[in-house]
Amino acid sequence: MFAVPDNTLVIPENPALRHPVRVALEFAADRDRWRHLLRYDPDERFSALVDADQLQEIWLMSWLPGQQADLHDHEFAAGAFTVVSGKLSETVARRASDGRAVTELHSLSEGQSRVFGPGYVHEVRNDGPDPAVSVHVYRHQPRAMRPYHLDPISGPIRD
Repeated sequence: MFAVPDNTLVIPENPALRHPVRVALEFAADRDRWRHLLRYDPDERFSALVDADQLQEIWLMSWLPGQQADLHDHEFAAGAFTVVSGKLSETVARRASDGRAVTELHSLSEGQSRVFGPGYVHEVRNDGPDPAVSVHVYRHQPRAMRPYHLDPISGPIRD
């Protein structure tokens, strides 16, 4: 135990200092905050803005089996996403220092997160038999998606 002086002020936490994964996990755990927004669209991946301020946007996404976000980056935004339920696959595409194409596959299940920065090229999809839900945090820029295609020799190329 320790004593807190009477003149101590409680300063609210600065969200700019919190890692985007912590923010995504916090929103993922607070289902009452976004449950009313959740929908499943049979034609395309569903997304809804949950919260936004000067620093960041928090988005809720649902993925039916087979739905995906094609190869893209988020322009100048940085952030993270967390799987709330179900399973998602992320394929990261980049060019190695020697110029060759490199792809990495990450399988994500409930509670797992991925971090991204400006120019991070990836594809996210639901390859599983069940619906999936995820929470995404975009920082420093609004949510944007620039499309890419993958050249098997030189790596991701912006469309």
